[in-house]
Amino acid sequence: MKTFQAKKEAVQPKWYLIDAEGQVLGRLAVKAANIIRGRNKASYTPHVDTGDFLVIINAEKVVLTGKKEEQNKYMFFSGFVGGESRRSVKLMREKNPQFIITHAVKGMLPKNRIAADMLTKLRVFAGAQHTHEAQNPIKISA
Repeated sequence: MKTFQAKKEAVQPKWYLIDAEGQVLGRLAVKAANIIRGRNKASYTPHVDTGDFLVIINAEKVVLTGKKEEQNKYMFFSGFVGGESRRSVKLMREKNPQFIITHAVKGMLPKNRIAADMLTKLRVFAGAQHTHEAQNPIKISA
């Protein structure tokens, strides 16, 4: 019996849609990371990008448990001396709600070259409207 190894050319990615309204951020991010990595498929191969495309809508309505809304901070660095700044989750939800989900999913991907390609398969939208109607994404629950 031979071990199956997926080939990049043979992968047929699908499109999925998740509504983030009322979903807990960490649990949503795990589900999203597994889909864009391809871990939900029987043909999963760690060194090949076998993942699917994922559209997440209503990013502004994702839920954080406990006091994470006020206590958690995102750190940014400009590259200059003293150029470090921190922003709370509450501020990021107002200015750029897509960042919250993208950052959480990015942290759950492997730290290698293939992760950057996997992250391009994630499309996050703040509201209920998205621009991928033509791809007919399959709606799944998170």
